[in-house]
Amino acid sequence: MVDSNNEFVLELSDADGNFGSPIELARLADKNTIFDFEFQFAVPNTVRGENYRMRVRSTSPAKTSPASDPYPMHYVDYDSPLLISRDGNGIIPPGGNIQLCAGESLVLATHNIPNAETYQFNWYRSTSPLSEKSNELTITTPGTYWVELDYGAVCSGSANTLSNTITISNGTSLGIALNEPSTISLCAGDSQTLSANVSGMGLNYTWYKDGAIVSGPTVDADTFTIDTSLSDFGGDYQVEISGGSACTERSTAVTIQNAGSTQVTLNNPENIVLLPGNDETLSVSTNAVTPTYQWFKDNVLIPGATTASLTVSDIGDYKVTVTETGGSCAGTPVDSPIINVVLPASFELEIAFDGSYTECQSSSATVALESIYALDGSGNRTDVTSSVENNFSYQWVYDSNTLGGATTGSLNLNDANDNGEYQLTGTLGAFNATSNGLTVRLATTDVVTLSSTETILCEGGAPIILTSSLDLSGETFEWLRDGNSVDTSSGSFSVTNPGTYQLRLSRNNCATVSNEIEIRRFDDSLLVLDQPNDLIIIEGETQTVNASGATSYEWFDANNTSLSNQSSFAFQLEGQYLLLANFGNCSVSRVITVTYRDNFAIPNVITANGDGINDLWVLPNSYSRDPEVLVTIFDEKGKEVFSQANYENNWPQSSTSFSQQNMIFYYRLTRAGRNLKQGTITVIR
Repeated sequence: MVDSNNEFVLELSDADGNFGSPIELARLADKNTIFDFEFQFAVPNTVRGENYRMRVRSTSPAKTSPASDPYPMHYVDYDSPLLISRDGNGIIPPGGNIQLCAGESLVLATHNIPNAETYQFNWYRSTSPLSEKSNELTITTPGTYWVELDYGAVCSGSANTLSNTITISNGTSLGIALNEPSTISLCAGDSQTLSANVSGMGLNYTWYKDGAIVSGPTVDADTFTIDTSLSDFGGDYQVEISGGSACTERSTAVTIQNAGSTQVTLNNPENIVLLPGNDETLSVSTNAVTPTYQWFKDNVLIPGATTASLTVSDIGDYKVTVTETGGSCAGTPVDSPIINVVLPASFELEIAFDGSYTECQSSSATVALESIYALDGSGNRTDVTSSVENNFSYQWVYDSNTLGGATTGSLNLNDANDNGEYQLTGTLGAFNATSNGLTVRLATTDVVTLSSTETILCEGGAPIILTSSLDLSGETFEWLRDGNSVDTSSGSFSVTNPGTYQLRLSRNNCATVSNEIEIRRFDDSLLVLDQPNDLIIIEGETQTVNASGATSYEWFDANNTSLSNQSSFAFQLEGQYLLLANFGNCSVSRVITVTYRDNFAIPNVITANGDGINDLWVLPNSYSRDPEVLVTIFDEKGKEVFSQANYENNWPQSSTSFSQQNMIFYYRLTRAGRNLKQGTITVIR
């Protein structure tokens, strides 16, 4: 019987059959007077596994049924054919054929299923399943490959996810290469044709410049002519072959250099801030063989400025003209980029943590000047730290307040009471600079310890109370369940739901987190006995039953007399016994029935005459009423006349079935297919 306020709850385990955090599928409150009813529920869309179990739990009284047998359950959220390609690039080759050269490997991967990493896959080679379960497969062996989503033994085939096939075959490496030297210098208008060392085989040729296709793929196009009329004809050229039984191969590169292309590269930034009283050196690099140089300021030639570098002390726009006077090609003067030299409009300071620092974990920190930038009128920044660092005067600011005596480029902090925002101001002549703000949060020394009245939550029982080792009055805090905030005001917390609980305390803008306390919902499977509830002992001997999992135990006899409060009890006498196991506020009871083992032999004669004496074939209790023992009886011709597991000492059920005065039968006792006993039974009427 159940109470009127009882509810029946249908629960689902995780994919491994565990009920540590069961999923509630359905709850019924109107079936308390019905002995046979059904649940209706929706399958969660997160299930994927082969060993789910179900159970039913009542709330009043708190009882839990045995778990069901395991069975597969998969939510099929993707049920379209998969597509696979090389490296998952989305390109399926003609006929699905890819050639693989000896010693090489390639990767096949799906390319049309979203969030592929959240699924498991079944890969096959020529109908043989492979061990790889991700959406990618590395292949070194020829064969025909395909894949499907792994929805378990029952659902995989019916989900319609079987992919296209890719056939990997062995190809032949031809050792493709270009016949020309590895480096060639050309002038504009020169003629140059590149040629492959493999030709006349009906292969496809694709030509590349700097990794980009410039020609093809074209059948038998084993040569390529460089167009030197183009200004950018220089670069790295390669050829790739494919088709037939050849492997797809690409040659090493031949580098074509433009001998007439003069390049000028600045060795300094294009924008330079000239600090008062300082000078700057400008310089360039060039690929010209025999260059000449001429520097200009504001487009006016600077007399005598004819080297690769120039030292300046005035603001202005500078450039240098470089002319090639040697080499195989005629030179054209080339100007460098303009170098804009200006006076600073302002300065910026930048501060950072000096050394290791982790917010709310480190107990000390050093904040220090890292860089000084000079800014021109356009806001362009130039790092001038090494030039002016020692010329500035400094002052540290804490939460917008000046810190007395803090006038160096660094500041050491060692107390959580120093937490806040820091800035550094600096002065150089007429310039005043301010740094970025830096928030410092040092760890507090507080330790918060959480304790609970219980850790097992009983259905319908009193709530579990969590308390803190610190007084929470006036504090900023929050109670957490499974990492989520559930309360921000209670000095102690009443737990009514299972989960992992913590207390997070905020002081000085840092959080101190307590220990974790796991609160579990009560489950009577927590009580474990090392012997069956129906215990058979030999009279005069002792059999001990050990219990585990609970916090306390008490054993009672049939008269409700307490026998022991230990976790084990030694049984000597027949009878019914009660074990009461406590789990905090929860309790579980188990009835243990003790009987003596029958020592009489299996009878070979019965008198089925209806007088109530020896009318039935009675077995010792080591064989009778055992669901694992199968009793089978045959007549004298070998025909089976009786077969029963969990034999109830109930054969024969009638004396009228015996046609003769004395009849002989044969019996066999087996357990799990293994023969235990066999013999004859003589039935006397």
